[in-house]
Amino acid sequence: MNDKGRGLRVTKEISTGDVVFAEASFAAVVFDSLSLQVCHSCFRRQANPHRCAQCKFAYYCDRTCQRAAWDEHKQECSAIKNIGKAPNENVRLVARILWRIQKDTGLVSNAQLTTLDLLEDHLSKMSPEDLKELKVDVQHFYNYWPKKSKPVGEDYVSHLFGVINCNGFTLSDQRGFQAVGVGLFPNLCLVNHDCWPNCTVILNPGNQAALDASFHSKRRIELRALGEISEGEELTVSYVDFLIVSKERQRLLKQQYYFDCKCEHCTSGMKDDLMTAVRDTDGHKPSADVVKAVTDFSLQALVKIEEARTEGNFHEVVKICRECLEKQDPVFGDTSLHLLRVLSTASEVLSFLQQFTEAAGYAKRMVDGYTKLYHPNNAQLGMAIMRAGVTHWHAGLIEAAHRLICSAYAILIITHGAHHPITKDLEVMRTQTEMELCLFKQNELVYRSMREAVLSDKPMMLAGEQIKTTS
Repeated sequence: MNDKGRGLRVTKEISTGDVVFAEASFAAVVFDSLSLQVCHSCFRRQANPHRCAQCKFAYYCDRTCQRAAWDEHKQECSAIKNIGKAPNENVRLVARILWRIQKDTGLVSNAQLTTLDLLEDHLSKMSPEDLKELKVDVQHFYNYWPKKSKPVGEDYVSHLFGVINCNGFTLSDQRGFQAVGVGLFPNLCLVNHDCWPNCTVILNPGNQAALDASFHSKRRIELRALGEISEGEELTVSYVDFLIVSKERQRLLKQQYYFDCKCEHCTSGMKDDLMTAVRDTDGHKPSADVVKAVTDFSLQALVKIEEARTEGNFHEVVKICRECLEKQDPVFGDTSLHLLRVLSTASEVLSFLQQFTEAAGYAKRMVDGYTKLYHPNNAQLGMAIMRAGVTHWHAGLIEAAHRLICSAYAILIITHGAHHPITKDLEVMRTQTEMELCLFKQNELVYRSMREAVLSDKPMMLAGEQIKTTS
């Protein structure tokens, strides 16, 4: 890869699943769009969060999380009260960074390997449109920055906006399903990109639940090894999802991070043939015109699917997905990205509509495709397999469900570790499906009767007689 940053190399051999390093955020904020639903301290989603009575903007799980966040939120709280509303997430993040620098200096621990001054901002490479947007953010920052706070020069403020633009790390909720915020982690900024990396990054939300505050742990990212890493080998993570053809990945990386990716997968177009695969039936492949027509249809369908989904018209989403799959199946191969996107959406929405049997069929096909494309220990693959396992479980397909949940656990124990909320959930599911599978193998009729009773809240029957259960 050309234009690499300084990079980090390991000084000793690292084993699969090891935490290479953990790092608390220098500063982090919740996205504007989710500020009412996500805790501003631990970034967990909450149904009924507790609101800050002062600024009426920040929300928390409870008083414990609010107290843990007060050091970060104190000056922000006052600034939001003064102007009457919160600015956008970029402005809030830059302000938090500057308050942290003024309080603790730019080097907050002995483990921090660089300062924010030394991080790249790529302002000289930005397009005129991007620079114009950045200048608007700078102006909003000065409208927000309290007069009593230490003055900051425009060049440095612009530098920080440039830094978060290309170095900000997206934070996910406790289940890993949705991006909920953005943070800055100086050491992580030094880890270079590879489309087929040897590490992954996860957010550990920390734990503020213990009665004794000395047992509390901070929100932090963990860099985890996806496989064995030899002494002296460079650490790499992927800045983009792998399920994009190489030319498009390169374009996205150039646009967002200002470098030309020359990793092995990009230079040789590895797996591009699978991502664009067409159906081969007894040596006969569809013509280029047919492939183009179905590709165009698929792209238009995906736009309609997203529109219907945004409007909450889920039955329309399913209808479009079925129509699309009917056209795609005779033309696209099992690993075609167009096909996999529709299968993913169809399985997810059908599960939401509780049409689990059909959803499970699509989920299985999706997982089969993903398995041929992703790194075997990719976190996205693990999450997809977990969702497929849950869908099969709901559909009553207990053998496939248990197998999929075990497969997901084997991946996520590496990418997330044993103590992450996702892995803990999976461990519970693995135990439960194992118990159900044992019952299924002993007596399928009893299993089906018990399952039916649980789902319908009716007495369990066998051979016309009620089965007595203990609560």
